[in-house]
Amino acid sequence: MNAQENADSERNGPKAPDASESGWKGKFFTIWTGQSASLFGSALVQFALVWWITLDTGSATVLAVAFMAALVPQVAVGPFAGAIVDRSNRKAVMVVADGCIAAATGVLAVLFWLDIVVVWHILALLFVRSVGGAFHWPAFMASTTLMVPKEQLSRINGLNQAVFGLANIGGPAVGAVLLVLLPMQGILAVDIITALIAIVTLLAVTIPNPHLAKGEARRSVMLDVKEGFQFVRGWPGALILIGVAAILNFLFTPTDALLPILTLDHFGGGAEEFAALQVSIGLGMIVGGVALGVWGGFKRRMSTVCFGLATTGIATIAIGLAPSGWYLAALVAIFATGAFVSIVNGALTSVMQAVIPAEMQGRVFSLISSSVLAMTPLGLAIGGPTADLLGPQVWYIFAGVTSVVLGVAMTLVPRVMNIENGAPVKTTASENLVQ
Repeated sequence: MNAQENADSERNGPKAPDASESGWKGKFFTIWTGQSASLFGSALVQFALVWWITLDTGSATVLAVAFMAALVPQVAVGPFAGAIVDRSNRKAVMVVADGCIAAATGVLAVLFWLDIVVVWHILALLFVRSVGGAFHWPAFMASTTLMVPKEQLSRINGLNQAVFGLANIGGPAVGAVLLVLLPMQGILAVDIITALIAIVTLLAVTIPNPHLAKGEARRSVMLDVKEGFQFVRGWPGALILIGVAAILNFLFTPTDALLPILTLDHFGGGAEEFAALQVSIGLGMIVGGVALGVWGGFKRRMSTVCFGLATTGIATIAIGLAPSGWYLAALVAIFATGAFVSIVNGALTSVMQAVIPAEMQGRVFSLISSSVLAMTPLGLAIGGPTADLLGPQVWYIFAGVTSVVLGVAMTLVPRVMNIENGAPVKTTASENLVQ
């Protein structure tokens, strides 16, 4: 290493390994395996808890409150959690988050064992899980950046999307089987075991951490949050992408919620047809994630994002335009939607990981997540009544057309297409990283 490289290392801290280095794979995939197991455990427990609430209360209002309990903390806590992640040991943050979730799940398991569970106990668990996720997700995303070569990020995020798809299919399926075979405390024990697996794999690997410059550790968390907002505000390309992501979440969250109505009222199907559509989109996510993992996307990642966005829109339009007798066509179209959504999410995450300074990633990823999730209630509030008035297929067409327009329009915006050239230079005190 020459003098200039030494100076750069001291200023910028450890960089992600090169693709030629093989050591990163063992370290990263050790953690990745544990996180995948934990994700699967969370998915099956989420299904079991929602089903328990449904059987116990039969109330759509209670289900809506449960949904909000799992959503609001991530929106409200996210920006502060990201600031804490950026100034903390990221491995410790993930271990504590997983540990708190496992402990809360253990308490609920005991309550089920004692047969004294009431609905608010489950709502409290969903709240704790959401807070833990608000810390865990940005810490994992920021850690990935310094463990994986930049040129491999698209492939890794493609695999992540495939795992999400597998969890969406396998979690409910296994959860349904376990509901027959085990009492609820036994199902909760599965989630605790998978969380412990995640913790053990985290403890087995060294993860790079941000190092606060002199005086920065004494700054308030609010100042760090403000710095995160200022950083994003000074980066027009990122602001546009966050806005696009928020719009897409506003549009596509209702398409998920309206799928049962589309199945029943438009296609004349029943529970089997609805389940087939859910499985199809999950399989699509797996295929799309694996495809991105093998392919890696176009050389310019934003081209992959725009291509995926436009094709997602075309597939969504096809669902909305499918005549009532074309259920199989809708099945194929929703598979394609899942596949291209995986490609978009994986490529877009890779863009952000590649260009955001490592010491800012906790804050920026949390801000993105909070901004996007905040649009979910609005989308549901508008999408539901619109579908009741005009039919669910109208919303699918509207969402698809907007997606195509956004995908094409972004190719005409240099600030977006050139975002991979780098984020704004951060000139505040915390500029160094240490292993």
